[in-house]
Amino acid sequence: MALTDTFVKQVKHSGSVSGDKHADGGGMYLLVKAAGKYWRLTYRVAGKQKTLALGVYPAVSLLKARQRRDKARELLADGIDPGVAKQEAKAAQVAILANNFERVALEWLDKTKADRMASTQGKVTTWLQKDVFPYIGSMAISTIGPRDVLAALRHMEGRGALDSVQRVKQICGQVFRYAVATGGAERDVTQDLKGSLAKHAPAHYAAITDPKQAGDLMRSIFNYTGHPYVIAALKLSPLLFVRPGELRGAEWAEIDLDAAQWVIPASKMKMKVDHVVPLCTQAVAILQDMKKQTGTRRHVFPSIGRSEDRPMSENTVNSALHAMGYGTDKHTAHGFRAMARTIMDEVLEERVDLIEHQLAHAVKDPNGRAYNRTAHLPARRAMMQRWADYLDKLRIGADVITLRTAA
Repeated sequence: MALTDTFVKQVKHSGSVSGDKHADGGGMYLLVKAAGKYWRLTYRVAGKQKTLALGVYPAVSLLKARQRRDKARELLADGIDPGVAKQEAKAAQVAILANNFERVALEWLDKTKADRMASTQGKVTTWLQKDVFPYIGSMAISTIGPRDVLAALRHMEGRGALDSVQRVKQICGQVFRYAVATGGAERDVTQDLKGSLAKHAPAHYAAITDPKQAGDLMRSIFNYTGHPYVIAALKLSPLLFVRPGELRGAEWAEIDLDAAQWVIPASKMKMKVDHVVPLCTQAVAILQDMKKQTGTRRHVFPSIGRSEDRPMSENTVNSALHAMGYGTDKHTAHGFRAMARTIMDEVLEERVDLIEHQLAHAVKDPNGRAYNRTAHLPARRAMMQRWADYLDKLRIGADVITLRTAA
C-alpha cells in the first residue's frame, strides 16, 4: 500500500537497530531510524541490487521523494545507473563551485603580473580583496550575473569611491574574459553594466607651479623635522620628479652613485621601458647619506616600522606634505612632476622634448621613432643639474621669475 503524508509524519521508530522500512511502491521506501526518517530506492543494474538515497524527511516530502524516484527510474529505462549519475552531478557541482570568482581572479593576477608594475599589482590585488571578493568571491564564476557584480560595485559607490569604481569594473571584466578564454565562463557579464555606474570626473593632481610658492615649498621641505627616510624622500621628490611609486620603490641595486644615475627597470615603469634618471649633485649627496642608513637593505626607502622587505607606504610623502600645510587640494607628491614640467618649460625655457623624456612620457624623435632610454642623456643630465640649482635659488629666495602669461 502506498504511503500517505499523515503516516509519514506520525510513524515512529520501533527501536529496531537496522531501522523500520515502509514501502511506497516502485522500489521506494521510508527508512525510519532513531536519528530520523530517510527515503531510499532499491533498483537493479547489471544483475546487482543497489540502493539510492533520495533525501531526508521532512526536508524532502513524500511528493518530492516520489518525483526523485520517477526520475531515477527514467534513467534506468535509458540504461543509466542513477547512483552513478548522482555522483557525477555532485562532482560537477563541486568543480563549478571550486571555480569561483576569487580563484579565477587570483589565477589571472598571477598569469598577467608581468604586464603590470609591482605597485599596480598590489593596488589591483587590494581592490579585489577589499571590494570584490567579500561579495562575489565565493560564487561560481559561471553563475555570476551582471547584477551580482553591480551589487559589489554599489558598495564602492556608497562610500564615495567614484574614482576607483570604474577601474574595478574594468578589472572584473578582465577576470571574466580570462575565464571565458580558459573555459570557466560563457561571457563577460560586466558588458551589461554600461551606464549603470556614476561617472567620476577625473581631477588633476594638485601642484604648485608658481616659482615664489615653489620656493616656499622648498623651504618647508628643508625645515621638516620628521623621520629621516621621509625627509630624504621629500628632498628628492622635486629634484627627480619621478612618479611617487617609482621613488618609494627605488632599490639600491638600481642606483649607481659613482655614475650619478638611477636606472628604473621596465617592470616598474608605466611605459614598460627602462628609464634613466640622471642624479644631480644634490641628489647624490642625499642618497649617499641614505646609503649609510639603509644601504644594507633592498629598498632605498624601506617601510617604517613594518616588513623590512617592503618599501615605504604610498601615503608617506603626501602625509608629510599635509603636516607641512600642503593638503591634497594644494600640492601632492605627484604634483612635483607638474611643478617641474611647468617651471622648466615656462621659466627656465628648457627643451620640451627633454622634459617630457625625463618625465618618462612617450616621446618621439623628428622621424617618429621612440627615443631609447639613453637618448640625449648628457643634455638631460645638464638640464637636471640646472633644475636642482634653480630650486636651491628659490629656496634661499633668489632669482624668482614670474611665469609668462599670454598677451
